[in-house]
Amino acid sequence: MAGRCPSWAPPLLAVQFLTRLPVPATDRLSADAVRTGLTRAVGWFPLVGALIGAVTATSVIGAMAIWPVPVAVMLALAIEALLTGAFHEDAVADFCDAFGGGQTAEDVRRIMKDSRIGSYGTVGLVLALGLRATLMVTVLERFDPLSAALVITASACFGRWLIVALMVSVNPAPSGTGLTKDITAGAGLRSLALASLLALPVLIPFALHAPLAMIGILAVSLAFLLWFRAFLLRRIGGSTGDCLGFAAYVGQLLLLLAAAAVAP
Repeated sequence: MAGRCPSWAPPLLAVQFLTRLPVPATDRLSADAVRTGLTRAVGWFPLVGALIGAVTATSVIGAMAIWPVPVAVMLALAIEALLTGAFHEDAVADFCDAFGGGQTAEDVRRIMKDSRIGSYGTVGLVLALGLRATLMVTVLERFDPLSAALVITASACFGRWLIVALMVSVNPAPSGTGLTKDITAGAGLRSLALASLLALPVLIPFALHAPLAMIGILAVSLAFLLWFRAFLLRRIGGSTGDCLGFAAYVGQLLLLLAAAAVAP
């Protein structure tokens, strides 16, 4: 049947979509099957996020055996950028450029599609990446290595969960095109339920260690989603891939901020 996707494909397609890792098995799928599978792959995003976070955490813990913590963090972030193709960092820059410099919805969409980076994008990316690096340094200096690794992994997982929550909350922008629009349009409550189920084992250790912080993260994330939804609908009529990537970075920063606040 055209467009039919085998049950093993969605998690592999999620890996292929969010990382640069080669996934040869998906080469056998037709274009229609890939589109169908990616819609179902959305629920697997938090687990892939946890995989990315685990690579980042392992890299930084290993690098700390040789270099000071700030150097180890920068090396780990460089490794992560190679792993993901700086997927969400690119989204942060595009989002800041578009909404910082665009006055109308057409301006925002045009700037967001422009591959060049402007002053708003540069400042936004530097601040976001700098804040994330600083928070990671704080976590690594105040927690034991295992706890710090769990926090870094949980932040990456939570960021990708926020992508799914935004997909379910906001429809794609009406003038949007491409694969991301098709994926977002197909995401629903089942995707969010699967994403939440897969995120739980990664987030529970942090929630047990700092239950009030976890409650605070969820409350702030809900407030952010409500505000962000209204903002996107008012400005461009829906979400885009860059908006989703920006939300993922916000999710990571929220969990790292909470961890740094409760760190001993």
